[in-house]
Amino acid sequence: MMNDILQSYAPRLAALPGEVSVFGKDLITGETCAYQADLPLVAASVIKIPILIEAFRQARDGLLSMEETFAIRPEQKVPSCGALTYLHDGLQVTLRDLCVLMIILSDNTATNLLIQRLGIQQINDTLRRLGCSQTTLRRKLYDAEASRRGIQNHITAREIGSLLEKMYRGECVSPEADAQMLAILKDQRLNGKIPFFLHGLGVTVAHKTGEDDGITHDVGIVYADHPMILCFASEHTDVPAFERLMQDAALSFYRQKKFLE
Repeated sequence: MMNDILQSYAPRLAALPGEVSVFGKDLITGETCAYQADLPLVAASVIKIPILIEAFRQARDGLLSMEETFAIRPEQKVPSCGALTYLHDGLQVTLRDLCVLMIILSDNTATNLLIQRLGIQQINDTLRRLGCSQTTLRRKLYDAEASRRGIQNHITAREIGSLLEKMYRGECVSPEADAQMLAILKDQRLNGKIPFFLHGLGVTVAHKTGEDDGITHDVGIVYADHPMILCFASEHTDVPAFERLMQDAALSFYRQKKFLE
């Protein structure tokens, strides 16, 4: 079962430097497996899942509209992932566009605009209401001064898994909102980790990655015959080695679920 699969990867996990964490759950049987799943780790772009949830929560409560528009100004652009930094100044996008870009391209400019609009405290309040005690947003992305002061965003594999399960069951924001969030996560363009082998088998994966120096994460729902949560997170690790483990382990978990059918 899932624990047997995870145990088969225990030597590879133990051989990795730094901190690594795995959480898995069969969404039909409820079986779970975990390896250091409650270890708080620097969130990187996985923190974008709670931001997405808060955007849909505020839309549900009438505090904002998904059709609200933003004109992208040069001073709002931040480096690296995404598209908005490279497009023309003054481009008009909707709040829904920001949500999509934040997830499927991991757009950091979109993310910071959403944090500014939604509020850090509001995002964390929603995390607490959803049962997350350690997953926390403390700053915007690419805030060099906050980073120098040691202020980081954190996640745990188990807590992110719990958010994804609530989304799957329509218990996170609302059944309609949760379905829309999952549809965005299924459109993910960064597919080199959990879905690496699975996409070639026609398997849908709703997921979000995260990367930084020594950090690589991938967390999501694999739509096998038994849909399952898989969350991999790390810090100070060998990134290529852990990513290869994610690829291999995701395929092993999927094959096990196919065998059960």
